Amino acid sequence: MSDGSKNGSDSRKDALLPVEVWPELERAESLARGAALKWASGVFCRPEQLERLGQYKKRESQRTSSIHSRLKSVVQSYLEGVGWGLEQLREARADLRDVSHTLQKVGAEAKRSVTGASNLESLQELADNHCQLLAAVSNLPRLYLVKSKVLETERLVESRRLLEAHAHLMELERWQDEVLLQLCAPGGRGGGGGPSLAPQDERMVRDYFSGVGRLVEALGRELWTVVGSSLVLARQNPTLFVSAVRIIEREEALDQALLEERGPGVWAAPGSSKPLPPGRPRCWREHFFKVIEEAVSARFRSVSYLHTRGPGLAGHLSALQHTVMGDLATVRHLLEQCVPPHYRLTQAYLRACHHCLQSHLAQVSSWDLESGEIFAVLNWVLHIYSSADMMGHPDLVAERAEEDLGPLITQEGLEQLQNKYVQSVQRSVSEWMHKALEVELTDWQRDEEPDTDHEGYYHTSLPTIITQMLEENARVAFMISESLRDQTIQMGLFEMENLLNRFRDALVEFGKEHRKETNSENKFYLHYLLASISNCIILKHSTESLQRQLRSPLTGRFSRTPPGPLTALERAVKKACRLVMDQLLLDLQPYLQGLLTRSWLTQGNITPKLCGILEHHLELYTRVRPPCRERLQEESQWLTVVEYVRALMQKRLVCRNMDERLQLAERMSQDAHQLRDVFQSTEPEGTESEVNYIALLSVLSDFIKLRDPSMLSLEVSGLVAKYPDIGEEHVLVLLEVRGDVTRDIRGTVLDIVERTVPKLPSGYRPMFSDILVPAPSMPFCLPTPKCA
Repeated sequence: MSDGSKNGSDSRKDALLPVEVWPELERAESLARGAALKWASGVFCRPEQLERLGQYKKRESQRTSSIHSRLKSVVQSYLEGVGWGLEQLREARADLRDVSHTLQKVGAEAKRSVTGASNLESLQELADNHCQLLAAVSNLPRLYLVKSKVLETERLVESRRLLEAHAHLMELERWQDEVLLQLCAPGGRGGGGGPSLAPQDERMVRDYFSGVGRLVEALGRELWTVVGSSLVLARQNPTLFVSAVRIIEREEALDQALLEERGPGVWAAPGSSKPLPPGRPRCWREHFFKVIEEAVSARFRSVSYLHTRGPGLAGHLSALQHTVMGDLATVRHLLEQCVPPHYRLTQAYLRACHHCLQSHLAQVSSWDLESGEIFAVLNWVLHIYSSADMMGHPDLVAERAEEDLGPLITQEGLEQLQNKYVQSVQRSVSEWMHKALEVELTDWQRDEEPDTDHEGYYHTSLPTIITQMLEENARVAFMISESLRDQTIQMGLFEMENLLNRFRDALVEFGKEHRKETNSENKFYLHYLLASISNCIILKHSTESLQRQLRSPLTGRFSRTPPGPLTALERAVKKACRLVMDQLLLDLQPYLQGLLTRSWLTQGNITPKLCGILEHHLELYTRVRPPCRERLQEESQWLTVVEYVRALMQKRLVCRNMDERLQLAERMSQDAHQLRDVFQSTEPEGTESEVNYIALLSVLSDFIKLRDPSMLSLEVSGLVAKYPDIGEEHVLVLLEVRGDVTRDIRGTVLDIVERTVPKLPSGYRPMFSDILVPAPSMPFCLPTPKCA
């Protein structure tokens, strides 16, 4: 029956069946009708629009026809594709039927071939046995010669005829390999269809050729001995070294050929045509470089370690430098010519030297080193090793550039070494400062004047020792690096601060001991106080110079700044100046007791003596470095005026009439003039002091000689404005010294003082605040209502 008749019968059967209506189709049709109804109700909402009904109907008919034509073309193309696919399926079914018939024929032929192959197994076994017997017969002459060949090769190795010995060894190995290969024939005693070798056969062959293995070991030992002594041989006769390198290259080529043929792995690689010979691969080239590294290490061990500690460490490092550079020159100029270019022997030796130096310097760094030893190590690592005299040599720069060898000592190791260096220097600096301070304290007890410098200033050896020591340590540390210089300077400033604190305590004890001495045994007490002040000024300049050298802030145990050495210096200077003023007050005290008394008023011989003491002290102050010299002169002037006013406040002299007031005022004016001349006489020519505390004496003199008491209120107002720290008790004493002030005037003046509360101007130094007025003695009086 044809396919067309089948299709016709099928269509007739489908026509007789009831038509199945899909729910989706009904839903789509209802939606379409609804949409059409909605559209028509919107278009034909007015009667006049029905005139265009024909146009709308014609347009919708055209649209419907277009849609039907597109649907028909789509369905037609789909049916054509289905038909083509069915045709392909029919052709594939026919091809599969042909293939199936062919496979059945092949299977039948294979069964017949297996039956025929089983009849040839006995013949195959006879052929294998015949091949093995033939191999044994052909190898008998070689087997008889194995023992003698081994002995001859051993003699060649012992006599260092390495190339001949290696040629004999290669011949013996080839015989061994051929025997093993002939025993390992397909279908041999090992059974199976692939290459195999029975264990007993392999053991027998290895036992017979056992001398070959010993020869390999003996030749290897001799080769490594030659390679290890290559530096010596290169200077004498490099022929033996060249022979060793040639043998190593032959072995390396054999290893590569065997590995490429059989692949790396076990003795017999699966699927390989030949077994891998025993002891292969030997990797003698790799071992060559290991021996080179061991030889370099032995060269380092040969450098004497005796007298390495202490000053000998620098000599040891210098010997290492000469050894390394000499060996590198030998390798570069001699050994490099004896090996293939791809060996890069100079680079290998350089790498070995670097690693050995890393290990050796790590061991040296772990020792308990002193500062000089640490400096030698750091200088050698950071400067000498990379300089042109060593690894920075022009011939070695290219070799080093190709491989990053890393630093000799890690950054952490360098930091630890630098910290150990700073700690060691600190111990030394602390010890020297302690000794210098002891010498300074001994100098204070000398019965002679301190030394003077070229400018005439007092000084001792303390600042010179401290300054030179700190500057020398900073200079030495800078030879290593700026960071180490900064750490050393910071440490030195830290130790200087400690020294200055102890120095101040020593000054305090010096002053106490001097006050305890009744006969003033130390005649030069004041001189050494002044020398101490000059020393502090020198140390201040040194400290500022060191601080200016610091490039960056530090962190660590010496990083703290407050209070700092400058603050400690200021405290020490203040204490020394205070002791100088105490001594001045002690020398002036006998004459201050007689000031502003009746005898002073009538005789007038006390002030010249007081001025003589001042002149002596001021003359000594000129031996102090500026600015402390001006500071001492200012302090002495302030102290003299304050003590003078304090004597006035004690009311040792109360005027009884106008003549005494004039005489007192005149005497005070003369004293002020004499004191001013004394202080001006010590000032450098062409300069004028910024302070003038003596002017207070002239002001008080004018206050006392004022004739009209009613003008005292105005005078007091000016006095309070000029000296705002003056109190009511001070003004009251001045009024009592005059002796002519009535109660009303006194009340008026005190009211003015009480109402006037001026502020202290900036830069003003109080004078009356340090002067205490004695409490007035209460006069005896009868109990009257007024007193009550």
